[in-house]
Amino acid sequence: MDHYFQMEQYAPADEPMLEGYTTLGYVAALTQKMTLGLLVTGVMYRHPGLLAKIVTTLDVLSGGRARLGIGASWYEREQRGLGVPVVPVAERFERLEETLQICLQMWGTQPGGEFKGKHYQLTELINSPAAISTPHPMIMIGGGGEKKTLRLVAKYADACNLFGTSPDDVAHKLDVLREHCTAEGRDYDSIVKTALVTRPPLTDPDAWLADVEAFKALGITEVMTMPDRNPVEFTNGLAEKILPRLASI
Repeated sequence: MDHYFQMEQYAPADEPMLEGYTTLGYVAALTQKMTLGLLVTGVMYRHPGLLAKIVTTLDVLSGGRARLGIGASWYEREQRGLGVPVVPVAERFERLEETLQICLQMWGTQPGGEFKGKHYQLTELINSPAAISTPHPMIMIGGGGEKKTLRLVAKYADACNLFGTSPDDVAHKLDVLREHCTAEGRDYDSIVKTALVTRPPLTDPDAWLADVEAFKALGITEVMTMPDRNPVEFTNGLAEKILPRLASI
């Protein structure tokens, strides 16, 4: 996740939290196959030109394994605490759209030139070395907002990430995404559908796997989860109790 304070609903804010992209660089050096991305980058935390460069650097150093997960950001306590500008929600979405446009321009076949937006003005979109991923690192937009977030998915993203609260909720969000794709002239099937399964997997593996199977039937091809206990215990539990059964779904 792209946070600097722990989220208060899960742990005290001053519990340890590592900066995301620094951590991914470390993980890149220790792995060979793992896809590397944040779930998801907060748009307010990095200037978009620098964000494109950060993700490009991760992609180059990992041999083409970077992904840009991005969203509108929301955790105002850490923003105020660390001096990040806090702006209205509508402006955050405007900045998110401009950030997507800037990243795509910097990752294009002819990078360079300038960008003049409402919130960002860039005079030289130089990005060397270029990303290894083709045509560029996957862009995954996180969130299920029906008016703005899913419209941006249809217009700009390679993948969506929905909150997997229930199959009915995910089905509804995918229907809304399909409507936005029709309005944008986008092929709905070209978008990779992912979901963060909110049910803790180790508390009731049968129920968690049943959710995953239901999500697969809706077209979800990748699922995420979050630890609800010591991370080492959680990872070992996934390897022993979840992954062998997940492979058969």
